[in-house]
Amino acid sequence: MGGMAGLEGVEQPRRRGGATAARWIPSVEDEQALKALELFGNPTEAEVRLPSRPESASAARRITHSVVLRQWALSPQTAEYAVLLVSELVGNAVRHTGARVFGLRMLRRRGWIRIEVRDPSRGLPCLMPVHEMDTSGRGLFLVDRLSDRWGVDLLPRGKTTWFEMRVADRQTP
Repeated sequence: MGGMAGLEGVEQPRRRGGATAARWIPSVEDEQALKALELFGNPTEAEVRLPSRPESASAARRITHSVVLRQWALSPQTAEYAVLLVSELVGNAVRHTGARVFGLRMLRRRGWIRIEVRDPSRGLPCLMPVHEMDTSGRGLFLVDRLSDRWGVDLLPRGKTTWFEMRVADRQTP
């Protein structure tokens, strides 16, 4: 037992402190994320350009996970959603634009994160109806459901597809 009556399953605030930091041991995923950040750059500082190949989706996921969880210290669920949505936007850029490279940019302001994927195509993504047995075409449906806002900004050469999520800014004690 030992739980708080009536609060089972409710995430409790976690204190940030030395005990948690001391237990953290870098995993293989963390090491791969650090390598991806070294190779491509940090998308919180400037847009990073990745080759438009299917394997770049895993680099974009690793980078996103590392930034959201480690650099921004947001919740694991926020990191999970951000990684899934980045994967969908990158997948669309790789599959549908014929681009050689795409750009990834991650921005944070009080209470929000914004993640952008830029590609040279001016073709607009389309939110399609999704049916239970569909095996593909769920990307923008997921972006629409899991983000608080999303959209497309047309550029003189290409577009930026983006999503935003509300986040709880952690208070330091």
